[in-house]
Amino acid sequence: MVSWAFSTGTPCGPSINPSSTVSPADLFRARESLQGHTDRRPPPFSPSMSLLFPLLGYLSGSLPFSIWVTRFVKNVDVRDSGSGHATTTNTIRQAGFGWGGLVLLLDLAKGFIPTWLAAKYSGETWAIALTATAAVIGHCWPLFAQFRGGMGLATAGGCILALNPLGFLICLGLLILLVLTVRHSARASVFAGILIAPTLWLFNIRDASFWAGGGVGAIIAFRFLIDWNRKYRELWLDRGKTN
Repeated sequence: MVSWAFSTGTPCGPSINPSSTVSPADLFRARESLQGHTDRRPPPFSPSMSLLFPLLGYLSGSLPFSIWVTRFVKNVDVRDSGSGHATTTNTIRQAGFGWGGLVLLLDLAKGFIPTWLAAKYSGETWAIALTATAAVIGHCWPLFAQFRGGMGLATAGGCILALNPLGFLICLGLLILLVLTVRHSARASVFAGILIAPTLWLFNIRDASFWAGGGVGAIIAFRFLIDWNRKYRELWLDRGKTN
């Protein structure tokens, strides 16, 4: 059998009685007990240091990739025509599907990366949710583009994807369903933003992605209200401004 020695000058650890038979299970339990003492490490970031992640989220979200890409390709500001927003769809109208696809990936990444970092190195649910929300706020009101940005859908998708891929697919399906039902992408996006958190809850997804979904959903719903009365000639791509 395995016993423990705690005498002065004797290292703490398992001592084996040579007259007894030691089973593999005894050795396994002894090893697990030792690992339990040695693996107790403090979290890499304190709660106060975790506030750095929302700041990182906002700065990451503020990177105006659609503006930079259209200026590089067409020497125009993507916000000066089309919907007037720095979005993937507006980039497609002005620079083509290839460049629009690049902007989509970059907008996903600027939500994914800070949220993933917050989840990995902070682990605090509030910090993760705030980081995701701040990334979407940065995309909509970017520091590096006179606070005139996009609508937040792709960046919000990247945030949820970083936390729960299944939750991302559910939210994407919800948005597509609403767009096909409402036939007006801005109004569908308002409803989608409101319904993200309840939908995740119904699918029993109640981890950090639920709280992040509530935060980014509120920003998306608020942001798309500006286009509530915009008239659409063709779903998603051919948008006309209200007279």
